Amino acid sequence: MLTWIILGVIVLLLLYAVAVYNRLVRLRQLTKEAFSGITVQLRRRADLVPNLVETVKGYASHERETLDQVTAHRGDAVNARGVAATAQADNAMTAMLGRLFAVAEAYPELKADENFRQLQSELSGLEGELQGARRYYNATARDLNTAVRSFPDMLFAGPLGFGEEAYYEDADASIQTAPKVEFAPKA
Repeated sequence: MLTWIILGVIVLLLLYAVAVYNRLVRLRQLTKEAFSGITVQLRRRADLVPNLVETVKGYASHERETLDQVTAHRGDAVNARGVAATAQADNAMTAMLGRLFAVAEAYPELKADENFRQLQSELSGLEGELQGARRYYNATARDLNTAVRSFPDMLFAGPLGFGEEAYYEDADASIQTAPKVEFAPKA
């Protein structure tokens, strides 16, 4: 009788280990899929940038340095390896695109150009989709990390080769604090 009880406990532990393993595999695959979604959006943005730069060049040819930087670094996020390197390259491109649009602000005829407005609108929509892909990735990474660190799953996760995934984070320290707003008192 004791042998059957021990055998039953072993079988239950094995079934639990299989269930944990399968859940961790599913979570890891969801995380990989989510990161793939980010890279798809980054590739779409990288493909859109040359058209945007060429349009701006027609109006602001003396802004060569900014335009060359944007063009030279457009594929960095797509070619980066790993979450942290991709996030860093993505943040750099976002900053460069901000500078590109700042250049465009100085040229009213460029802002009125239909092609430029269409490209700007496409980029704006794409940035929204990219933001959603980042949030989805971080949610799947959170779910995997929670499972890997939760008891009793943590007893199986390490030996089965599962670890935590890095979050897709923005390294810009300025976004971590609220801006200080002051109003001058009326005299």
